[in-house]
Amino acid sequence: MTDSLKEVLEIPTEFAQDGIQFMRRCTKPDREEYQRLVQAVGVGFLIMGAVAGYIVKLIHYPVNNILVGGA
Repeated sequence: MTDSLKEVLEIPTEFAQDGIQFMRRCTKPDREEYQRLVQAVGVGFLIMGAVAGYIVKLIHYPVNNILVGGA
């Protein structure tokens, strides 16, 4: 019974140690890396916005025609 309790208590300890190790390895991005990240996110927003807008229009026109009664 003590072995299983020991294993259960060991899990949060390992998780905390892994988290601390991860945070120590993290570094603040420099200006160039930050600009590349912002550009990548911006392009992703534009692409996803265009795709989502196209899909919404693709669905909206037929549904609107059905509801209005065919224009």
